[in-house]
Amino acid sequence: MKINTICVHSGNKDDDTYGALHTPIYLTSNYRIPTDGTPVDWSGVHSNIYARNRNVNQSVLEDKLKEIEGAEDCVTLASGVAALHSVFATHLKHGDHVICSQVCYSAVNILFRDILPEQVGVEVSMVDTRDIEIIRASIKSNTKLIHIETPGNPTTGISDIAEISKLAKENNILLSVDNTFASPLYQKPLSLGADLVVHSMTKYINGHGDALGGCVLGSHELIEDIKLKAMVNFGGIISPFNAYLINRGLVTLPLRMKQHSETAMKVAEFLSTLPFVKFVYYPGLKSHPQHDIACKQMTGFSGMISFALHTTEEKVNYTFLDNLSLISHAVSLGDGETLIVYNDKSSEKLPYYPIEFHDGFFRLSIGLEDADDLINDFNNAFIKCNLK
Repeated sequence: MKINTICVHSGNKDDDTYGALHTPIYLTSNYRIPTDGTPVDWSGVHSNIYARNRNVNQSVLEDKLKEIEGAEDCVTLASGVAALHSVFATHLKHGDHVICSQVCYSAVNILFRDILPEQVGVEVSMVDTRDIEIIRASIKSNTKLIHIETPGNPTTGISDIAEISKLAKENNILLSVDNTFASPLYQKPLSLGADLVVHSMTKYINGHGDALGGCVLGSHELIEDIKLKAMVNFGGIISPFNAYLINRGLVTLPLRMKQHSETAMKVAEFLSTLPFVKFVYYPGLKSHPQHDIACKQMTGFSGMISFALHTTEEKVNYTFLDNLSLISHAVSLGDGETLIVYNDKSSEKLPYYPIEFHDGFFRLSIGLEDADDLINDFNNAFIKCNLK
């Protein structure tokens, strides 16, 4: 089936009781245990006996995601951070070494710079994964995992998944890829050689800003370990209601991603023409430093843009935000409305970003509005800030 059809039909289960076309929400913590001799997986994930081990809405969502991503197996968890931590906690132990993109989601920064080294004894190298030679030079005899974000959050830097995968396989190292910025529609890390792919489903997969969730996809062997440890024994299960909402959001994923991408390109091109804009990073622009790699491994460029103004005055940047009317100053991304967040010079993460980001910058998540309306909103705010 084509992707539009997969997003609509895959994973759905027949409702034998009332004949509902869509799988209902199963708001139950317990299920009847069979007494007819059917084997029961008491502490595993293969029987419906307790909702922490497995629930129907979760299973439906996982089946749909497997087909969209082209994966053998999938586990869905309570949040994107729960999904990321599930990979690290399952596949790293005391004394292991991990290489991670130095530009990465804030929770990953905290996990790898503080929690895992201090509490577990995991050795960590945070490096610029845009450069394959830096990764090669960072590999040690105890390196067990390479974890990359591409496009990277929040700078949109691109790492070459296929080349990093080759390097990982040569050294018997697992490769996990956070694919949240691209969505499963516009980038397929597993087909490029990654072992695991992670999404914050809160973002594009859900698309409506009303449910938290995370997922990990890969081989049966790797995902089964994550299910047993992170889901059953760490208790990271997604709720049936959130699984239902995210499954509903997936139906329109192809339509939404097309709109996000087309509008983002128009807005990125507009921002690039303004003399008071210091830089615009959007993978779809030829001016993006890794545009060629993005074209090689992505089939669309999503809706994430980073840019900065030619000013070192924080007041100007915040005044600009205050004068936006359609665009909301808020975290998260992939929602129907356009969101912008300012990373000011006090941010402790700025030193890990490329030097052009060090004076502060904006991360922009383009929503589903008309491009002309967003451009007008920007223009009005720029005028009120006397930016010319």
